[in-house]
Amino acid sequence: MLDSSQYARILQSLPILQQASAEFAQEFQRAAFFARIPAGRDVFLEGDHVEAIALLISGMVRVYKIGETGREITLYRFGNGSSCILTANAILNQKTFPAIATVERDAEAVMIPADIFRDWVRRHDLWREFVFDLLSQRLSTVMAIVDEVVFQRMDRRVASLLLNQAKKQNPLRITHQEIAAELGSSREVISRLLEDFVSDGCIRSGRGTVEVLDFKLLESHSLM
Repeated sequence: MLDSSQYARILQSLPILQQASAEFAQEFQRAAFFARIPAGRDVFLEGDHVEAIALLISGMVRVYKIGETGREITLYRFGNGSSCILTANAILNQKTFPAIATVERDAEAVMIPADIFRDWVRRHDLWREFVFDLLSQRLSTVMAIVDEVVFQRMDRRVASLLLNQAKKQNPLRITHQEIAAELGSSREVISRLLEDFVSDGCIRSGRGTVEVLDFKLLESHSLM
């Protein structure tokens, strides 16, 4: 059960509750519970049974797959006001979790038990629309990743990743292995591509850092 201060915080992060009826708002406050999850904690591992779904009000969670060769690929991330479609899908279909979900930044979440989640989807139009909208948004994200993996060259994908991250922070604090895990490649392939970018004068690469030196030149690599 949520206390009044917790519910007030959640209300700011989940606009859906501002449209909820008094009945649903009371149900939500009684059934949901608050959780803090530290960075580095695995929320779910592949094959786990899903007993509750988390709606984040702070922090960040990365959802990814590990292949038979040990390579990783990020499927998506979710943060404030959002949740995990694979968790929702596992609950609705009563299946196990098909990937790994790990907290990247200390998270605070409101947790909803699986049986309550399914019941609300059946009984409350507002909640059902919220869940379907969530599924639609994340499906678009995953489809974009499939398109990248299948149809785009790795050098373009690396260049795009560096450009997007450098707009937020430059130099980037990121290792070759982390780039490989993000894009579903090997560290050796990423290191070779980064060496090419260094030779072209696009970037400077150090231990655990990458600095973009020429944004326009790197952008040209992302479009080639």
